[in-house]
Amino acid sequence: MITVDLRSDTVTKPTQGMLEAMWNANVGDDVFGEDETVNELEAKAAAMFGMEAGIFCPSGTMTNQIAIKCFTNPLDELIADQTAHVYRYEGGGIAFNSAVSTRLLNGDRGRITAAMIEPEINADNIHYPHTSLVVLENTVNKGGGSCYTLADIAPIAELCKKHDLILHLDGARIFNALAFTGDKAVDYGKYFNGISVCLSKGLGAPVGSVFLADKETIKKARRIRKVFGGGMRQAGFLAAAGIYALDHHVTRLKTDHSHARILGEELSKCSWVTNVLPVDTNIVLFDTVKPADEIIALLAERGIKCGSTDKHRIRFVTHLDVHTEQIEYTVSVLKAIN
Repeated sequence: MITVDLRSDTVTKPTQGMLEAMWNANVGDDVFGEDETVNELEAKAAAMFGMEAGIFCPSGTMTNQIAIKCFTNPLDELIADQTAHVYRYEGGGIAFNSAVSTRLLNGDRGRITAAMIEPEINADNIHYPHTSLVVLENTVNKGGGSCYTLADIAPIAELCKKHDLILHLDGARIFNALAFTGDKAVDYGKYFNGISVCLSKGLGAPVGSVFLADKETIKKARRIRKVFGGGMRQAGFLAAAGIYALDHHVTRLKTDHSHARILGEELSKCSWVTNVLPVDTNIVLFDTVKPADEIIALLAERGIKCGSTDKHRIRFVTHLDVHTEQIEYTVSVLKAIN
């Protein structure tokens, strides 16, 4: 039986080329700043996004939480969409790590606008937390891989400058967004104070994210990373995978998007599916008549792994370990479900 793992793009295994790059990496003690490969990855990612510097961390949760701690003070408040990963899926870290509250907005599939943000900026009043940070997510996980374009981001950045707010990007799947919009990565540095770039999702690296900002912020971030337990010593073996991913796995993301659209189109024809969110990138969210767990169990019996995001909502995520024949098999299974 064919098996297909559509639970997440985090389940990928390193390719042969990536393994060879990891094996041949020049390493040193990164906490001492002596790992050549980590230094190369940080500089490479920073240059790609038009930022001054970067810091390599074990996860996107850590890079986001470091960014929030760098950009806020206790009793501050950040603004984000109510579906934001930093709010929903990072273990309450905003409050625990930074003693910061969160103002949540109801955006369009997770995307918020300057017009939505401006009324939520608190006045300078001792009764209110100090609004200091806006966090955007691109692509939006809970939005089914929905994207911001740079044209969407520009007015938000302008508003943040007007009100002296910091703007951070949770770029968990930023390269998927770029593949969809056609925008240039280097232009992001014009708008954001901080950017988190994940290497272990669509790009297929086994571990790691990079937080990008100006040199002074990254200097502060290194101290926070140490406190969070994120100093990884000879981390160049992992950084080499990230470099390989940036060099070899970015252009192929459109294949994942094409596979996702095929699944979305087939699901829209299924009588047991009530709704399919627009498929822009590599995430397919769809609602079912029966409870999601029942459908997931049926799919599992046929070798297809997936997960739910609500009682009647299922998520498929395509990635570099899902090939055309597996998509064709999945389509045949979907057609067979009554």
